[in-house]
Amino acid sequence: MERIAFFGLGAMGEGVAANLLRAGYTVNITVHRSREATDRLAALGATLHQSKSDAAKTSDIVFLCLPNSNVVEETINEIWHELDERYLVVDTGTSSVRQSLQLAERLGSRGIQFAEAPLAGGKVQAAAGELGAFVGCSNQTFERVEPLLKNFCASVQHFGPVGSGSSAKLISNYLVLGMVRLITETFHAADSLEVDWAKFYEIIRQGSSNSMALERMIGSILKDDDYGGYVFTVRNALKDSSYIAELGESISQAVLGDAALKLFAEANELGFGDLQVSELLRREVRLQLSELSSEKNSSC
Repeated sequence: MERIAFFGLGAMGEGVAANLLRAGYTVNITVHRSREATDRLAALGATLHQSKSDAAKTSDIVFLCLPNSNVVEETINEIWHELDERYLVVDTGTSSVRQSLQLAERLGSRGIQFAEAPLAGGKVQAAAGELGAFVGCSNQTFERVEPLLKNFCASVQHFGPVGSGSSAKLISNYLVLGMVRLITETFHAADSLEVDWAKFYEIIRQGSSNSMALERMIGSILKDDDYGGYVFTVRNALKDSSYIAELGESISQAVLGDAALKLFAEANELGFGDLQVSELLRREVRLQLSELSSEKNSSC
């Protein structure tokens, strides 16, 4: 059974790594900023290394579950001298299509297999092994990576060569983040017009407006006064929106993602990057966003 170096033990990564351990794989890890995650995985049998290079050199496969394409590149740089043609690198994060293609070319120059496999789902689905994977790689690489992904995914779909998996995931996130923006703006308007949220929510969820995003964002607030029900940070939403906009430019649809990008960029500018996107529904956040937007419009 192949050995795995796993980098990125955040909300998603810990669950993915845990499922690989339960499937019997040797999983090599390094100390994460969340020491608790490291300790939990070590208790399941993960081998702890002092450096990424040490973890990589005792592995055959490198799994990356990292925040963005720049961190992916930095990690590959750290382990570059350990990699050779026997390795497979799997990027499970939502990455820039342009940078994924560049990474595939770089790894390919050394005969290293590469698969992009951005994941659909969240922390709960990762722990339960019920994620979805948008895979982009060669047919040969897919034969190697598919059995690995099935240990933590309910659905594994091969979209074609590198670039196709990231494109599909970004288009998926375009839909989701667009819904997040619309729900945020709709309920900001409802608040301004003194429309009762509970009554409004109860009616619209009976029709075509109903969605998992609506339930996570509004249902959690009304049920438990929990504004963090949609677990996805503003900073990550901004990153994905920028990748979506970049993708849109490549297919002459430059407006792709622009509205969501504006919302998340302004929220990040106000210092809300670490908030969950559903926390943009807080009244005090709405007021600050409204003030910033008014200031920008008046200066145009």
